[in-house]
Amino acid sequence: MIQLMWRRFADLPLAMAGLIAVAILFVVAVTAPWLAPYDPTAIDVRAILEPPSGQHWLGTDQLGRDVASRMIFGTQISLLVGFVAVGISIAIGTLIGAWAGAIGGRVDAALMRLVDVMLCFPAFFLILAVIALLEPSIWNIMIVIGVTSWMGVARLVRTELLSLKEREFVLAARLAGTPSWIITLRHLLPNALAPILVTASLGVAGAVLTESALSFLGIGVQPPTPSWGNILTDGKDAIEVAWWLSLFPGLAILLTVMAYNLIGEGIRDASDPRLLEEQAR
Repeated sequence: MIQLMWRRFADLPLAMAGLIAVAILFVVAVTAPWLAPYDPTAIDVRAILEPPSGQHWLGTDQLGRDVASRMIFGTQISLLVGFVAVGISIAIGTLIGAWAGAIGGRVDAALMRLVDVMLCFPAFFLILAVIALLEPSIWNIMIVIGVTSWMGVARLVRTELLSLKEREFVLAARLAGTPSWIITLRHLLPNALAPILVTASLGVAGAVLTESALSFLGIGVQPPTPSWGNILTDGKDAIEVAWWLSLFPGLAILLTVMAYNLIGEGIRDASDPRLLEEQAR
């Protein structure tokens, strides 16, 4: 099944383009100390607001810092926030969704009411409220985004498990006396992996946007640590004379979010049961 999904995914040009773009981002993040031409926090008063040139590829900011170097190191922040925050939300959501879907009854009802209560609060405003009470740091941002975005995952996992519980292979395992937790881990969750991966991919895109928005508002990653969001903040005050400070981080956020969305849509299409059955024949 995994091989069929990969073959189907590889046949989708937009999905592969998204995967290649994310792979490039990973390479940039890992090689940032060697790839960046300058120290991203180094101030140079002789190079304030210089436009893109051979010396400064993407120009400089109000303090003479090299924008290209700050963009390169900002890639690390965006990927770190995206994957850690989504990892937290997937872990919490999968645990609660699997618990509700596998046990059912009053446990299911109670957990779904908890999800409903959490969904009553707009996620971004909830994040803003919590971040405002805490010290703004990269770890607090990742944790807060993660613990406020698991509800959709929980509902998805619960729905998938409820539909899978009536399948013949699950009924056979139950008749054989297999414990419920083994059935959940061995049969139910692996078959719910594809929609979880789709949600994770879209969740990374959402986390990148949220981190950038928080940094833009001044309550995210704090200067002088470079992030795409606080580079945008610098550009806001000088957009008429330094267009590059807004253009390049904005494009980076746009392309990153688009890449993860393309991957998520590719996984969704590649895991379509009808397409897999046709390709397996």
